[in-house]
Amino acid sequence: MLLAIDVGNTQSHLGLFSADELVAHWRFATAADQTADELAVRASALVALEGRELGEIDGFIVSSVVPQLTPEYAGMCDRYLDGPCLIVGPGLSTGMPIQLDNPLELGADRLVNAVAAYQRLGGPCAVADFGTAITFDVVSARGEYLGGVIGPGVEISMEALAERTAKLPPIELGEPLGEPGGVIGKSTHASLQSGIVYGFAGAVDAIARRVQRELGAETRFVATGGHAAAIVPFCEIIHEVDDLLTLTGLRLIWDMNR
Repeated sequence: MLLAIDVGNTQSHLGLFSADELVAHWRFATAADQTADELAVRASALVALEGRELGEIDGFIVSSVVPQLTPEYAGMCDRYLDGPCLIVGPGLSTGMPIQLDNPLELGADRLVNAVAAYQRLGGPCAVADFGTAITFDVVSARGEYLGGVIGPGVEISMEALAERTAKLPPIELGEPLGEPGGVIGKSTHASLQSGIVYGFAGAVDAIARRVQRELGAETRFVATGGHAAAIVPFCEIIHEVDDLLTLTGLRLIWDMNR
């Protein structure tokens, strides 16, 4: 069995694979100060929910954008798992040439998403990731990572708005907005929700259209990340959402390297 984990700035996503099948997956808050032993306790408890033990895991792969946690996950693997541990980064084969001025700048999760998107959609394509930041990762028709776009994320923007204004309350995106067209809010809460959802949907569509102008109208998009499900229904260009895209990419990279 394969244990795959995407370590993000806000949340981490752990997936348990049996061959190509995702058996179970879990999300938990990222704590940058956790040790290898603490990570092992959490992973062991989650795997136990499926009636499994860490000793049954014969492979482990991790992508991390939290540098202090990367060696801790490697240490967890060394102590508690018998199989190999792969860390997404320089030296690991992904099958995707990186066409950046400095390839070392590319976040591991963004490369993993690009690999999964190209396998799913072919090229040219792009991933819109609604995480701590909103990012676009663009892949050519030949499967090359071309570059991307980075902007502030939905949650960061909502928190900043609540902190910087005296009368505007924090809002949750879980409540339905209704059909597109009802952009005029009849209360402060509805106006805030409308501004966040339609504002981000419009910004994402604008970037997607510009990507299409550069790569061609045949460019396809897929969205992932925690807030994708709340925003994408109101987008005009992006229609596909895959919450498991990063875990799929990790499994694909594992298969390339094992």
